[in-house]
Amino acid sequence: MQPAVVQLHNVSVQLGPVLALSDVHLTINPGERVAFVGANGSGKSTLLRTLHGLLRPTQGQVQLHPTCRQAMLFQRSHVLRLSALHNVALGIWLDRAQGHSWAQSRARAVTALQRVGLSAVAQQSGRQLSSGQQQRLALARAWGRQPDVLLLDEPTASLDPYAKREVEALMAAFADQAETTATLLWASHNLGQVKRLASRVIYLEAGHILADLPVADFFNAQLLETTSPAAHAFVQGELS
Repeated sequence: MQPAVVQLHNVSVQLGPVLALSDVHLTINPGERVAFVGANGSGKSTLLRTLHGLLRPTQGQVQLHPTCRQAMLFQRSHVLRLSALHNVALGIWLDRAQGHSWAQSRARAVTALQRVGLSAVAQQSGRQLSSGQQQRLALARAWGRQPDVLLLDEPTASLDPYAKREVEALMAAFADQAETTATLLWASHNLGQVKRLASRVIYLEAGHILADLPVADFFNAQLLETTSPAAHAFVQGELS
């Protein structure tokens, strides 16, 4: 069995007066597709940022696999005042751990843009692209760095239905890469998306993990009501 890509041991995160995560124990293994669900303020974004190393725990330990490469996308992607091609190439070039020259970075960027269907707008300013195109551009920038783990915080929340389907298809394509054991972690309010993409679902409430189940079990209403009444109430509320 391959070692875990990241583990949280007794992790709590205090953000000002708010205890955003409380005593979290979590192991993520290679190749998993893990969706984090819960109401706004439940701790989903904080958990993603802690897994990625952007937030340091107030208590406990985050154990990252030393060779595991991560990339993260946010709900609103940050796009530079550069062409789409240079937005991607710069992200690759600045990743000094890979040590790519500018020419190599640019070549990788061309391939990444092809992968997300943005070759035709490679020379356009990233700021002029639609919101859906900008999110695909952010995915290209992440893919260009060849991560083992891709973390996404509500990646389709602000997109129209067509753009949501495009980004969702690209998320699935990342997870299905034949050449790597890719791991996908994301926060979502879209339970249909979770059902389609996830292999495992984690439900959070007030910074606590109250359910951690295979996707089939999470959407088994009888089983969920027995194992986690709070998660069951959340799902029923979202589906009603």
